[in-house]
Amino acid sequence: MTGEAPKRSGLAIWLPLAVFGAFFALVIWGLYRPADRDVASAFIGKPLPQFNLPAATEDRPGLSTAEMKAGKPRLLNVFASWCVPCAVEAPQLEALRQQGVDIDGVAIRDRSEDLNRFLATYGNPFTRIGKDDLSEVQLGIGSSGVPETFVIDGKGVIRHQHIGEIRPEDVPMILEKLKEAQS
Repeated sequence: MTGEAPKRSGLAIWLPLAVFGAFFALVIWGLYRPADRDVASAFIGKPLPQFNLPAATEDRPGLSTAEMKAGKPRLLNVFASWCVPCAVEAPQLEALRQQGVDIDGVAIRDRSEDLNRFLATYGNPFTRIGKDDLSEVQLGIGSSGVPETFVIDGKGVIRHQHIGEIRPEDVPMILEKLKEAQS
């Protein structure tokens, strides 16, 4: 051996740089591409499952599928007293109620005393509140967390699912979805 370093092929020298460049380009593309935050629910266009929930509070009746088929579109809000985003959306639910929207609630795994304290603090925009201690209705309508809000048409069919808290900028869209559910 004469002490010379072995010669590398041109590909071996440039391959790591090319891989790094491709990775860098992919990261930049991911950061600047608009995020698709819509989740397509398999339950849109399907009727609500049959349920009959007992009252979650003493001052509001429970909730059943029959009430959701009364001929007028309604909001069905899945919430809990232990849910921080549920408190954040409370002013928007009240704004919707003040605009004539009927809102029913499904309280998930909640104690009546905690729920009463939550409603006293953040307001109670609900016509009815059903107690869903086993999350059966929640899972039956395709809700994976709290809060989630569903637009239900007058025949009891799910027309829209809003995942997460309703923010002020979401109120016009929710009103539009309710209007669409009337037809």
